[in-house]
Amino acid sequence: MELADRAVGLLLSSISLSIFTYYTFWVIILPFVDSDHFIHKYFLPQDYAILVPVFAGVTLLSLLSVFIGMVILKSKKKKA
Repeated sequence: MELADRAVGLLLSSISLSIFTYYTFWVIILPFVDSDHFIHKYFLPQDYAILVPVFAGVTLLSLLSVFIGMVILKSKKKKA
C-alpha cells in the first residue's frame, strides 16, 4: 500500500505544480508579453484570472461545509 500512496502523492504534487506554474505564468508574466504573440492563444482572457480562483474557493468551502455538516449530523445520531 505504501507504493500506491507514494504514486498518488507524486501525481497530486505534479498536478498542483503544473496548475501553479500555469497560473503564475498567466497572471504575472503574460501581461508583459505583446498581445499579438502566439502564446496568448493558450491562456484564457485576463478577466478569468480572478473569477477562476474565486469560483474554486467558493466551491471548496461549500463542499467542506457540507462535509462538516454531515459529520456533525452523523455524530449526533450515534449519541442518540
